[in-house]
Amino acid sequence: MSTLESVIWHILGYSAMPFIILSGFAVVAAICLWILSLGKDKHVE
Repeated sequence: MSTLESVIWHILGYSAMPFIILSGFAVVAAICLWILSLGKDKHVE
């Protein structure tokens, strides 16, 4: 692999990491909120 290819792959890898981490947090938060909403009492008095 040439130096240019190595640099490109490093840039792609490091720029993808925050996206992967943040999207993972968002998915886990959405699943947790959905599970919590299942147990919520639907009656409003």
